[in-house]
Amino acid sequence: MNAMSQRMKYWSRVPAFFQAQLKLTQAAKKGLGDDVLAELVVLRASQLNRCAFCIDMHVTNLREAGVEQRRIDLLPAWEEAGDLYSERERAALAFTEAVTVLTEGFVPDAVYERAAAQFDETELAHLLAVIVAINNWNRVNVTVRQPPGAEL
Repeated sequence: MNAMSQRMKYWSRVPAFFQAQLKLTQAAKKGLGDDVLAELVVLRASQLNRCAFCIDMHVTNLREAGVEQRRIDLLPAWEEAGDLYSERERAALAFTEAVTVLTEGFVPDAVYERAAAQFDETELAHLLAVIVAINNWNRVNVTVRQPPGAEL
């Protein structure tokens, strides 16, 4: 099996879990109430997790939403991109990276406080739900080598 071969059609093997995962993701995004922010967050997590399937999907979603290509291209370097991203977006992206990577074994207080300054508790809870949901998608898709553009 080469590195690019899909290992299994996972989502068709667990249809109830697939439907639950879809509902979880939809509820999280709806509760956040900002589709572009949600897509930036899920794209950034997918980049960190190296999930080609999800990167492809969410780049397409951002383009279809009319997001400037430059904002998509510079997302991996958002901290160095000046005012290309709002403070709210930067706080969400920092939070996304901290939750996704858990470098220190926990989310640092400064990162959490930065996000809490930009989002009320309900919004922050939904932001966390969006991050948790995409990390679940990423981990499954990377494990089974879900190819970009493939049907789930």
